[in-house]
Amino acid sequence: MIKKILSKSFIISSLLVFSIFLLDRLSKIYVIFLDNKFFGSEIFSSKFLNISLILNEGIAFGLLSFNEKIFYNLLTFIILVIILVIFFMVLKSYGLKKYSLLMILGGALGNVYDRIFYGAVPDFIDFHIGNFHWFIFNVADIFITLGVLIMISLEYIDSSKKN
Repeated sequence: MIKKILSKSFIISSLLVFSIFLLDRLSKIYVIFLDNKFFGSEIFSSKFLNISLILNEGIAFGLLSFNEKIFYNLLTFIILVIILVIFFMVLKSYGLKKYSLLMILGGALGNVYDRIFYGAVPDFIDFHIGNFHWFIFNVADIFITLGVLIMISLEYIDSSKKN
């Protein structure tokens, strides 16, 4: 049992999740530091990218933001259950599917950490073209999105092979 836990695959998987979590935490800590240093003004601004801190109490891209604490806590609990489901899916997966799930897991852990310990998720990456702004997001959201896109691609390729 211990040999299986300390297998090369387990260590690589754990390092990937931890690296994503750490990269997300460090980026958020740095942006919060810069936000405090510049008193909440825009940290960086260019033609297509702004870095400015917002605190997101909802889920992805600010959806389902609630003022009521009970709804926030319920949403956090649901996210924790989903993380647990993803963890068990990782255990049963292999190859690229496993690594896409690990990216989703690492990002989800980064965001749920903020929800539990800070009551909101810091988002700060703002892509825009002219006055059209995409949703503001963070590093964890990048890995969650990449993982989901890989999963969708794998499913599409798998269904194409069956046809």
